[in-house]
Amino acid sequence: MHRRIPSTARTSFGATAPAFVRYTEEVLFGDVWRRETLSLRDRSLITLSALVSAGLTDQLPYHMRLASEDGLTEEELAEAVTHLAFYAGWPRAASALDIAKTVFGRDK
Repeated sequence: MHRRIPSTARTSFGATAPAFVRYTEEVLFGDVWRRETLSLRDRSLITLSALVSAGLTDQLPYHMRLASEDGLTEEELAEAVTHLAFYAGWPRAASALDIAKTVFGRDK
């Protein structure tokens, strides 16, 4: 049995968009993330890459923590973001690394 991937959708949007919550919990994390062709670790790396590349920083803290639970080390995450700097843009990578510092308690 796979571990349950917690979603913040119910807390964030439950009263406003119950269908969005249902799709998030049942389809995205209940089905898409459970397909066996890619590991959870690979899915996390792909998701982080997409978010960093698009400059979508609001979702990064959640997905960085999830990636850590899925086996991606802080060093690997930093290496992936450094690599993305050359493809997605330096400012987007720098913003992602600032978030990583906070998520992993390195901003002190």
